[in-house]
Amino acid sequence: QVQLVESGGGLVQAGGSLILSCAASGSIFRISVMGWYRQTPGKERQLVASITRGGNTNYVDSVKGRFTISRDNAKNTVYLQMNSLKPEDTAVYYCNSVPTRQEYWGQGTQVTVSS
Repeated sequence: QVQLVESGGGLVQAGGSLILSCAASGSIFRISVMGWYRQTPGKERQLVASITRGGNTNYVDSVKGRFTISRDNAKNTVYLQMNSLKPEDTAVYYCNSVPTRQEYWGQGTQVTVSS
């Protein structure tokens, strides 16, 4: 069964960069669309980037031009390259399929951007 583990978060200054990784214990080949989500306390979890099996991508307007999602199906890994980070990007970041499946939620990885 597929398990997803997020990593790569940390504390960075505004304008800095991070790359997040989502490692799957099993194959993600059969998952058509993968996405990165973020959540802050008291707010609804938001999909910020998605990618299809074939590499087509989509982004929420607030991260367009700054974030890049990619996937390596052979390595069973999804990435999120985050550039020009802003304080409002601070959140716990999760990966999951699109639409989500409850059993895919991991612990997430904390991204904190200081001003």
